[in-house]
Amino acid sequence: MDTTRQSIRITGYWLMKCEPDIYSISNLETDGSTSWEGVRNYQARNFMRDHMKLNDRVVFYHSNAKPPGAAGLARVSKTAYPDHFSWDPTHRYFDPQSSPENPRWVMVDIAFEQKFKSVIPIQTLRDHPELQNLMILQKGSRLSITPIDPHEYHIIHQLGLE
Repeated sequence: MDTTRQSIRITGYWLMKCEPDIYSISNLETDGSTSWEGVRNYQARNFMRDHMKLNDRVVFYHSNAKPPGAAGLARVSKTAYPDHFSWDPTHRYFDPQSSPENPRWVMVDIAFEQKFKSVIPIQTLRDHPELQNLMILQKGSRLSITPIDPHEYHIIHQLGLE
């Protein structure tokens, strides 16, 4: 998939990756909602800042797991606002070039929707031809937030029900 700025279609559906030992779909289920802070990639930041809308749908993906895969669904419950952790010198997400007057980073809030019966492994996603354009499946793709097509979202949702 060509990932140049001109070719990315923004649809209101997203895949958001998080390491489950940091924050998992089970944590989100318990908490009900959370802020999606700590994004330190400009393209992912721009997706949140410029394109995410209230109630956009999210596939919650466990990365750096065995196996990595789609773990559940969420929705955007608060649109982009400054990531205040970037201003705290004691926090792991601190960025000395960000300030309240000139915030460099943003975060959104997401709310729990559904936990899948089991994680849908990345190989299962690869095995579905309808999902071949998912950015997560492209070689070298490391973005923590990527847009997905509504049809891809619905296929993943169906797989989560099996």
